[in-house]
This record gives sequence, C-alpha cells and structure tokens, in this order.
Amino acid sequence: MILWVGLLLVHCCLRLTGAAGENPGLETCMRCSQGLHCKTKGGYSFPRPCENPAESLNTSTVFHNVSLSTVMKCERMQKCSLRLGIKAVVQVADSIHGVSFCITTAGMMTRCKTFSFTRASRERMSGLQVEVENNCTEVSPNQQVQVTVTTVPSYCGMTWTGTYHSPGCSHEDFRRHVPECITGRLSYKVNPDKKELSVNVSDMLNDHNYHLRLCRKDFICSGTGAYTLIKKEQPIKSATFPYSRPLPCLCIEGWSAVMDAPRVQVCPFKDRVEELWFGITFDPLEETLLWEPACPITALAALCQMRDDGICVDLPHSSQNVTREKIAFSKVDPHDRLCVKFTAGSQSWTRCPFADGRLQAWELVTTRTEGREEVKMLSQISANFSVGLCVKSEGSPECQTTETHNVQVEKQKAVDLNLKGTFCNSCLQVKRLDVEYAATVIHCLKLCSDSSPLRSDLTWVFVLTGVCLFGVICVTLALHVLLTVYRRRKQKITGVRNGEKQIEPPPTCVVSVLQTQPVVHGRVFIPDSPQCGNNEKANLLSE
Repeated sequence: MILWVGLLLVHCCLRLTGAAGENPGLETCMRCSQGLHCKTKGGYSFPRPCENPAESLNTSTVFHNVSLSTVMKCERMQKCSLRLGIKAVVQVADSIHGVSFCITTAGMMTRCKTFSFTRASRERMSGLQVEVENNCTEVSPNQQVQVTVTTVPSYCGMTWTGTYHSPGCSHEDFRRHVPECITGRLSYKVNPDKKELSVNVSDMLNDHNYHLRLCRKDFICSGTGAYTLIKKEQPIKSATFPYSRPLPCLCIEGWSAVMDAPRVQVCPFKDRVEELWFGITFDPLEETLLWEPACPITALAALCQMRDDGICVDLPHSSQNVTREKIAFSKVDPHDRLCVKFTAGSQSWTRCPFADGRLQAWELVTTRTEGREEVKMLSQISANFSVGLCVKSEGSPECQTTETHNVQVEKQKAVDLNLKGTFCNSCLQVKRLDVEYAATVIHCLKLCSDSSPLRSDLTWVFVLTGVCLFGVICVTLALHVLLTVYRRRKQKITGVRNGEKQIEPPPTCVVSVLQTQPVVHGRVFIPDSPQCGNNEKANLLSE
C-alpha cells in the first residue's frame, strides 16, 4: 500500500456559539463514508490479542490505502491544537465489524480508539471500499508517533503500521495560532554611538507576560545580564539594552512567561565577524601568546611576520584550528613585526599585538660617529641571536644572507654588531634563536664604512692635508692683494709730496733700415718714417 504523509492545515472558523473553551466532540473528529454508520467505543491502552480470520483475508485485500497528516483545530485566536489525521480505505466484509486505530508516542502509553460498523451497514456494503477518518488524537509540534490500524475483531496478519513526524513550529500558521509555537516577534534598532539596542515585541501570547534579554549564542544562549520582563498590561511592549561589543553571537532572546515556552532569537550583529579578532594577550614570564574567541567560530589562526609591503608571511608550523576553545602560542618573541592572522572561509584578518612596541624584548640601536654608522643590540633579557650580513635585491623584499654569526646578549648590556666586511649596500639580519616563534628583523645600513682602521685613517690624513693646502693658498692670495694695494698707495703719496708731475714718455720712433735700400754717393738714404712725422727730412749718414 502507498503511505502518504503530508501536512493538512484546516483553518476552522472561530466558534462563536457555545461556551468559550468548548472542545469539539467525538462526532466532529471522526467520519465514515456516506451510507456507512460508524460508532465509537471507549479507548483502551493495550491492543487486543489477534485471532485467526474466519475467511481468506489479508492486509492487501482489507486496507487499500492509509494516509497520515496533521490537522489544526481552532477554538479561537491563539487557541488552536494539532491533531493527527488518519484516513484509511477499508474493504467491508461480514467478518469485519470495524477498525481500530492505536497511536504510540515516546514516553506515553498507547492510545487506541475503535470504529464499529453496524450490522445493517456491513450487510448493505459488503465487498465495497469505504473511507474511515480519525482526527481525534492530539499531537505536539515536532513529535514522532507510531500508528497501527487493525480490524475488529483483530485478525492475525491483518495489521497496517506506519510512523509519522508532526511538523515543527517553523510553519507560519503554527507560530500565530498554536500556543506551543507562539514566540512573539522581535524587531530592533541599533544605536552604535550609545551602544544601545531598542527592541519591540509584537504578536506575543495573549494574557501572558513576556521575558526579554540579551544572550551569547552557543549550544545554548547564555545570558549577559541584560534582562527585562514586559508586562501584559503595558501598552507599548519595548525595552532598551546596552551592549559592550557588537559580537556576531550577541542575540536578543524572547519567550512567553509559560512553562516550556518556545523562544525566539534575533542576532543583530551576526555578520560582524571581524569583531572576534580582538582580546589577544601576552604573558611575558611564560612568553605565551593567548587568545580566546568571544563566540564559537570555525577559523584558522597562524603567526605571521609583517613585511614592509604590508604582506604578512606565515611562520612555519604555527597554524591552529579555532572553534570555541582558547588557543596558545608558546615561546614567542614579542616584536612589533610579529602578528596573528585569522582566516575564516575566504576572508583573512591580521592583528599585531606588539605594534605599539611596549612589550618588545630587544632592539637595534644605531649611532653615527665621524661619518660611520654603528649598530648595537640592547636586550631586556638574556637571549641568543643569529646575526648575519645580507644583501637586498632591487624590487625584492627578500635579503640574501652572505654570512651568519651567533651572538649571546646579556640583559641590559649592549653588544656591538659591526661585523667584519664592507657594509656598503648591505643589511643586518637578526633573529632570536632561543624561542619557537620569532620575527626576522632586517636593518639596512644607510652609510658606507670600511672595517680597516688604517685605510680609514689615511683617508682622513688626505682630507685634512687638502684642507690645509687650500687654506694656505687662500691666505697667500689675500696677502699678495694687500701688498699690491699698499705699494700703489705709497707711490702715489710720495709723488704728491715732491711736486713731481708725471709726463708721458715720448712715442718711440722706429725706423726700419733695410739692406736693400739704394746707396747714393756712398751714403745710405733713409726715407721719412711715418711714426716720426712727415715734415722731417732724411738724414744722410756717412760711411
């Protein structure tokens, strides 16, 4: 046979006649096919023993279809109950006097009800299929029941058995009309400046008070201390709650003031996952980093080192799964570059608890003297470090190490880190070794210096010598200028005192004597010189 299990919601009209709270009679919850007269007999708790059938009958020839469903019977608004609806198609025979329905639920005794057919009906409708319906048994929301249908009298092997699970309170009609499902409706407004939640309640159970509170949702919703009781007489059913942090598990919970009342929860900040990644603490004595989630969440926590480009690189073997328990990272070196990365789903968040530098255990101190850069390490505790020279490639955050040394640093005693070698375009790479999790610090030198003191001293000798020579030359030039000015002034003063008058020397006459000039009567003829004037006559020189 085919078992059909479904939900049949029967919206009954409010009973305006009769006393309030009147329960429907048995005649209203049972029905037989037209022409078949049925009578109900008192219920019993234990099935009757079976007997052998008088004729060749079996289950398939007697029960053709049995279906189970849920029926809602209502007396008035918010006064409805759920009934188990059983509908069976039975073939009438002279030896079958009726049908019995037995219902068994967890923790309850079996309840049976019998429908008997009159003799006249059996004779008139023998061999025909009739429909018998029973809606008399109350059930609770989300309840599992076992149903057994047998013949009367109970013949061995003539039994139909099925299991049915009644719907829960998720159905809208149940939440509005069935008292066991009425939770009330919650609406809210958030005031982030004042950190307040204003809550309004509607559709609460009539004639009952209402509980309202804030809670943190986990396996159960644990109260935070914010609670109020809304009286049924209040015209405006609302309340205001303060909150400290907008956590995703912070919820508003409400329920009617009745025994075992269902509860409704609304979580205003359910998408604020980023609020969980706070509250990281550090124990400096144990060197342990601690964090406990304020709400249960499935995530991954790992230590990482923050680079200059803003990317946090995971440290090896530092990942831990997060659910609801506290997590701890032991033997951690507190440094402003060491951070915690939380990953939930496809999103990641990074928190750096040592970024303010208040808990930093050691530091590099740089000083400049005579054009040289000196790097020293100062530690608040005694620790062991790895110190090496490395060179950064252009455009790459990685630093290629050339040599490494182990350095033991005592508490509050500075250690010089000027290693041998040329420091031009080089960096110092430092990492603490006596812990499990530590950041690798890279300190790049800003000035070039040579570790050879002789070469450095010769350089300074040359520089000083050049400066001295330049000074001597400048002084000599200045003295020469002063001496020249002094001499000229002295000559001028002496000339004025003696009454001397400076006369321009006569122009010098230059006469060119050419051997090619003609000889006249044994004398040399010298023509007029333009520099000596055109009026002078030639002179005859005797041999």
